[in-house]
Amino acid sequence: MSEKNLEVSEAQIAVHWQEEEYFPPSTEFIAQANMADAGVFDRFSLDNFPNCFKEYADLLDWDEYWHTTLDTSDAPCWKWFVGGKLNVSYNCIDRHLEKNQNKAAFIYVPEPVEEPPVAITYRDLYNRVNEFAALLRDFCGVKQGDRVTIHMPMVPELPITMLACARLGAIHSVVFGGFSGKASGERVSDSGSNVLVVMDAYYRGGKLLEHKDKADQAVKVATDDGQEVDKVLVWQRYPGKYSAETPMVEGRDYFVNDLLKDYTGKRVDPVPVPAEDPLFLMYTSGTTGRPKGCQHSTGGYLAYAAGTSKYVQDIHPEDVYWCMADIGWITGHSYIVYGPLALGASSVLFEGVPTFPDAGRAWQIAEQLNVNIFHTAPTTIRMLRKAGPDEPAKYNYKFKHMTTVGEPIEPAVWRWYYDVVGRGEAAIVDTWWQTETGGFLCSTLPALSPMKPGSAGPAVPGIHPIIYDEDGNEVTPGSNIAGNICIQNPWPGAFQTIWGDRDRYVKQYYERYCANPESKDWRDWPYLTGDAAMQAPDGYFRILGRIDDVINVSGHRLGTKEIESACLIVNEVAEASVVPVNDELKGKVPDVYVSLKPGFDSGKEIQTKVIAAIDDSIGKIARPKNVYIVPDMPKTRSGKIMRRVLAAISNNQDVGDVTTLANPEIVDEVRKLVQGE
Repeated sequence: MSEKNLEVSEAQIAVHWQEEEYFPPSTEFIAQANMADAGVFDRFSLDNFPNCFKEYADLLDWDEYWHTTLDTSDAPCWKWFVGGKLNVSYNCIDRHLEKNQNKAAFIYVPEPVEEPPVAITYRDLYNRVNEFAALLRDFCGVKQGDRVTIHMPMVPELPITMLACARLGAIHSVVFGGFSGKASGERVSDSGSNVLVVMDAYYRGGKLLEHKDKADQAVKVATDDGQEVDKVLVWQRYPGKYSAETPMVEGRDYFVNDLLKDYTGKRVDPVPVPAEDPLFLMYTSGTTGRPKGCQHSTGGYLAYAAGTSKYVQDIHPEDVYWCMADIGWITGHSYIVYGPLALGASSVLFEGVPTFPDAGRAWQIAEQLNVNIFHTAPTTIRMLRKAGPDEPAKYNYKFKHMTTVGEPIEPAVWRWYYDVVGRGEAAIVDTWWQTETGGFLCSTLPALSPMKPGSAGPAVPGIHPIIYDEDGNEVTPGSNIAGNICIQNPWPGAFQTIWGDRDRYVKQYYERYCANPESKDWRDWPYLTGDAAMQAPDGYFRILGRIDDVINVSGHRLGTKEIESACLIVNEVAEASVVPVNDELKGKVPDVYVSLKPGFDSGKEIQTKVIAAIDDSIGKIARPKNVYIVPDMPKTRSGKIMRRVLAAISNNQDVGDVTTLANPEIVDEVRKLVQGE
């Protein structure tokens, strides 16, 4: 790839990735698929918008049917299925009881290998959600519209708490279990929660970690910010035994297991709430600034989660489905809890990490539970490929369908996922979406569109993307040039606003390309995703990462994701991270960090191979300033590489607070490698 091919305007992003070959789904998969009708794209065309989404809404039971599919009167705060009323807890539990009360809703797998999986039937879930809803209502005074903050790990009590809130019409705000007490307290304060629900302890990497101490920190942060927490409800990892050292605070902290004795057998009628009422807040975790509380609706969100679970995830009631995300993220909300339960599916809930006690744990669980749909992130796939590339072959499981979510997946990693994990048989959907979108935006429909490594595929039914350059001009599809991907139309899963900050919502997501700020016409309000992307001639989209991650080298805008993908062509490389570093001559240039697969030693030869792979795939314009071979990347508890930390190290800046990382000790190792003692 020569540098002369980089003749694009300052407002555009040059793309150098080659398009990969197609992989068709198997005839066996197509024969059983929920959606094998190509006419779905016509039904969900802009000509049939917004009424096309009735197909998704009709997957639900409504207490009152809606009169207006889409209300744009407060653009761009869209309201879906206005006039309709429903209850999410009823739709996810009660309506399945008549035929499937003894079917597993969740199969809980504790991290300790000696603790057996536990099946929680829809009847069990009904009983436990009702009892906890009664406790919330009668002991804590929680009512419709109140906010409840939940800071819990991956245990059944987490979705039970969420569904109990939904049963009352209360708004839940789940904080990822790995976040600090400070982060939890900030979310308590912003949401105005009076009740905080936590757990005393949980397992992670073979250790029983205390969690109750975070509740005390959260209450202090919230109180200092003027928000009083009346009650802290503490679930016990082992009922009847306190597994934390932090003392309980009298008059504020209560063991849920003790309180529930007074609510045995209690029933709470599900509260019908307007479709446009909030169901939950999901805070995005920025490294700086105030966290954004994305407010998701009740009717529109649940309809979109159910519809995409059925048609993109291809979940049937008889499937055993495992999404290895954390419920503390939007993926867990949409595709562990609400989508699968709305369809009456059986969903695996795993407490631990996929590499404990060894890299075969995930495949051992898949074999044991006969999982046939597997859903995880490229971060996890790369981790499993690095830690145990030959492990899947040791276990007898068969996936019909696999999902990748959370970030673009490099073609080399995709092929391992397809060939080794899926054994060349499973259909893969490479999904692209966001916390704010509630559900998938781009993906192949698994029975209709062939897979293409590294590409998210076309837009899902009812989503109509457009790519703009910095000046608002549409980037021509198939031009091999990238820009800012936007969505032309609203959709039911989209968040309604930022909690308490409508101006920030409009400014960040809609103002950039708005044709007329006074308009009530949805056509004037394209949604800015904040991601860079290109559209191939076949209509498939390739996501290149966040717009903020684009590196401007001598006037050429280069996407970091494709540089990382080039690094992974090198056989020895397991992970790669690319960050911008200041350069006096070119402004910014890439710095490359790579970690190696087991059995390989760092050395000049591998650095040379990485540079050659970048030169060959992209061109010398993308040649890195440095290639650092590191023992590991600084990662969050969910496994994402913290690129801001690496960027700070490359630019001799303060790395900030790294105590919440899964491996904070690696930061100093990398810093010494880069900067010296």
